Amino acid sequence: MIIWRSIVVLMSAELLFGAVRASAQHRHPPQDEPIHEKFYSTWMRPDNPNLSCCSQHDCYPTEARNEGGVWFAKRREDGKWLRVPPEKVEKNRDNPDGRSHLCAPRPERAYSADIFCFTAGSGI
Repeated sequence: MIIWRSIVVLMSAELLFGAVRASAQHRHPPQDEPIHEKFYSTWMRPDNPNLSCCSQHDCYPTEARNEGGVWFAKRREDGKWLRVPPEKVEKNRDNPDGRSHLCAPRPERAYSADIFCFTAGSGI
């Protein structure tokens, strides 16, 4: 019984630290925070230019991939790949650092599958 508890504790710790490592990979590098803050504070939703994409709390650099013309972006909190609706893809504005950026609610929100805004990086 003690062995099983030890295994469960070790597995739980690995899951926790793995999530922390994944989250840390998508934080704003300190040198980029000012340009990201400026970009996010003026970024409006591509499908509704009267609404903001939100803020630095909802927006962040992310990994992205394109499969057959469909964009997917990785949510930082849980690493889930989200399908980006075409109307949420920014086409009229460059991003500040050439990386992909996503604005989306945290997974625990009722509307967590929503995406507010997305811009593809130039390296893709």
